[in-house]
Amino acid sequence: MDQGNTAFVLICAALVLLMTPGLAFFYGGMVKAKSVVSMMMLSFGSLGLIAVLWVLYGFAISFSNAGTGQFYGIDGWFGIDLNSLGLTQQVHDSLNPPEGASYPSLAFVSFQATFAIITVALISGAIADRAKFGAWMVFAGLWATIVYFPVANWVFNFTLGEDGKVIDGGWIVYNLGVIDFAGGTAVHINAGAAGLALAIILGKRFGFSKGINQPHNVPLTLLGVALLWFGWFGFNAGSEVAADGLASLAFINTIGAPAAAMLGWILIEKIKHGKATSIGAGSGAVAGLVAVTPACASLDPVWALLLGLVAGALCALAIDLKFALGFDDSLDVVGIHLVGGIVGTLWIGLFGNNVGAAFGFGFHQLAMQALGAAAVLVYSFVLSLILGFIIEKTIGFRVKAEDEIAGIDTVVHGEEAYAFGADRG
Repeated sequence: MDQGNTAFVLICAALVLLMTPGLAFFYGGMVKAKSVVSMMMLSFGSLGLIAVLWVLYGFAISFSNAGTGQFYGIDGWFGIDLNSLGLTQQVHDSLNPPEGASYPSLAFVSFQATFAIITVALISGAIADRAKFGAWMVFAGLWATIVYFPVANWVFNFTLGEDGKVIDGGWIVYNLGVIDFAGGTAVHINAGAAGLALAIILGKRFGFSKGINQPHNVPLTLLGVALLWFGWFGFNAGSEVAADGLASLAFINTIGAPAAAMLGWILIEKIKHGKATSIGAGSGAVAGLVAVTPACASLDPVWALLLGLVAGALCALAIDLKFALGFDDSLDVVGIHLVGGIVGTLWIGLFGNNVGAAFGFGFHQLAMQALGAAAVLVYSFVLSLILGFIIEKTIGFRVKAEDEIAGIDTVVHGEEAYAFGADRG
């Protein structure tokens, strides 16, 4: 066992876990002052619930029969504490590296848990200011079970041969040959499609129009951007699960692409509105992080810069789709994560090392990238639409109109984000 690689994987897992509180700050600063507690609790609720489900059965579904990419049910992984099941050999395998690996299996289990958590939390930005916490938790648990865990199996469950090529695995990465290093499909397109479905189900906020809802706390949002960017190094470089040259390539691209995307976004703002905003700069950085996620280990740094510039500009334009098409994606989950995830996934087919059409390798990889992205988009959107509809028609997903107008923090959680006045200390 390589203690350096083990430490690397565990540290990266901690970095990715930090992204969910970072997301809570990012989203929390952009909603109304009387909804910030509710908004942040959607992220923290996801952290609590999905971590538990991952230990109980999430890993079992996502990596069932790990190394073959086929789903055979629990496959001996119901619960991470395998001692209680008397599975001596599996306990040994879970604590020690399998043959050819340089880190314990449980290090990888922990790393992948943080991916599941952040993916679910991302969706919540589409339904800000109007969702019941209990209904969200029901949706989050069901969505993780029937959408995220299977999609993670399609994308992340695979084995590499000695030549570095996939020799078996989930059908998207093995049968289609889609390249997705850190989760452009399984995380961002998946969450973006679900966010679109829920925005449709819950409907528009009262007074929905351009400029009606301004961020209540810009510094809080920028703090969230900083935490997300910091954690994203674990997200991208950590997906190599080894401290090596490919992780270093992913790392530098995780610096360059979001930086260029920030410039691309504020350039569009300057052209359209005459001003470059701090919220735009932060959103641009996140858009670049999203776009480079699948491509971070497939691009030379200059091409990663260009990806970031293009993604930042396209996502800045895409956030207006909700006004043109009439759906209220409160915090631009569709415009940033769905669009950014698609751009990054397709970019590999155009400019990816040894596969890009621009370098004479034909359009086969681009076609496979598009097919994989479309499959995840449709699967997630349809099932999310069904889940959201059932929840809305049974227990109700949206708060009462009067509570939404007043701000839902005190009604849903009995708390206020900001306590002012002499009687509040």
